[in-house]
Amino acid sequence: MNGVTGRMGHRQHLVRSVLAIREQGGIDLGDGGVLWPEPVLVGRREHALRDLAQRHGLEHWTTDLDGVLADPSIDIYFDAQVTSAREEAVTKAVAAGKHIYCEKPTATGLDGALELARLARAAGVKNGVVQDKIFLPGLRKLKRLIDGGFFGEILSVRGEFGYWVFEGDWQTAQRPSWNYRAQDGGGIVSDMFPHWEYVLHELFGAVRTVQAEVITHIPRRWDEQGKPYEATADDAAYGVFRLEGGAVAQINSSWAVRVNRDELVEFQVDGTEGSAVAGLRNCRAQHRSATPKPVWNPDLPVTESFRDQWQEVPDNEEFDNGFKAQWELFLRHVVLDEPWSWDLLAGARGVQLAELGLRSSAEGRRLDVPELSL
Repeated sequence: MNGVTGRMGHRQHLVRSVLAIREQGGIDLGDGGVLWPEPVLVGRREHALRDLAQRHGLEHWTTDLDGVLADPSIDIYFDAQVTSAREEAVTKAVAAGKHIYCEKPTATGLDGALELARLARAAGVKNGVVQDKIFLPGLRKLKRLIDGGFFGEILSVRGEFGYWVFEGDWQTAQRPSWNYRAQDGGGIVSDMFPHWEYVLHELFGAVRTVQAEVITHIPRRWDEQGKPYEATADDAAYGVFRLEGGAVAQINSSWAVRVNRDELVEFQVDGTEGSAVAGLRNCRAQHRSATPKPVWNPDLPVTESFRDQWQEVPDNEEFDNGFKAQWELFLRHVVLDEPWSWDLLAGARGVQLAELGLRSSAEGRRLDVPELSL
């Protein structure tokens, strides 16, 4: 597990996924066997790795990536490093015959992302990319509505994501400073468009066109040492996507917006038979038969709450951590060869959409999104 000293790699992948699987006694394979993951922590900072291993009672850690990849007892390479370091490390791991599971974006550019997918296919190694949002309770409930035909024909999807990331001068920033430097691989488009690609693709249909407006709202920020720096990466993106089948998706992504909604990300889906609003955990719906009849009259105050007219979609099942749920599926895929669709080619689609979004904004026009193949 490379990159687990970082925030996401540590909290979501190590603690809430792999260690949580161990705490539950492993993964029951259904035939009396149990799959038990044994993590080897890899990184560049020896003291951080040592402290992390001691904190969680783990035996294995190293700063020698090449040595780990040469170890025949290790089956899987996981990568949660900064994007700029991922392509080289994953290439080495594929050459060493390891199965690959990694964070997104899988590379800094589409050519690199496709090359990783080609190398993995040629090597015959199983491979997967983290696509955590579709495993969240709110979107799983939304998927249930879609599968049940609740919406009829889906007309549009509207997404709002973001929050105010403090500049770092008078309050500490919630995100690492490299996120706001283009030269270090930062930017909200490269970070979030890969998410939007798989959410749209999995729930509503493949993205066929993209038109985006990308901007840096906050041009000056302060780093972890309190030093000012120029924010060269985009911190907001406003995208419109035409989907296969004709639906239109509009998603706003911003680290310079203050939250006035129930969750940090919400998607409203409108269809001929009904509508729904889904966040990370909750989902509310309004069927055609229960839709009120609003009348526009700016001269009179609103007398009822529009939010109260929606019905909460019940859980109907227990939802595990989204990262852990996908980890379990990938481990079962490696061991039992169970079906799996979120591979490096799917990861390349996310990189492609980010590239096209940036290009669309730079050129001021709508662009087609070609279908990828190897």
